[in-house]
Amino acid sequence: VQLQASGGGLVQAGGSLRLSCAASGGTFSSYTMGWFRQAPGKERDFVAGITWNGLNTYYADSVKGRFTISRDNAKNTVHLQMISLKPEDTAIYYCAARYYGAFVYSSNDYAYWGQGTLITVSS
Repeated sequence: VQLQASGGGLVQAGGSLRLSCAASGGTFSSYTMGWFRQAPGKERDFVAGITWNGLNTYYADSVKGRFTISRDNAKNTVHLQMISLKPEDTAIYYCAARYYGAFVYSSNDYAYWGQGTLITVSS
């Protein structure tokens, strides 16, 4: 499956953004999906995840209550709605897919990655 992330940009602290990830080349509903982010000089961290059917979602503690992951299997897309953004949310955000697997937090278990989209939150 190929993944294409979009929706990043520059936003002021307290603002909102919605990321989208479009999938192609596979049966989208067969994939657990995740969002990860990597800030400059830091490792890639888990942000949010969603099971193949959308019934279960998972979040990093740092984004709980502010970020919402969702998916539309009919449109082969996964979204990350972000509100109350903080400067520490600044990073490159990546969508990732895991084929026929249970949800996991580790980026090592996701075989397919989008190209990343940059979010910069100014204070």
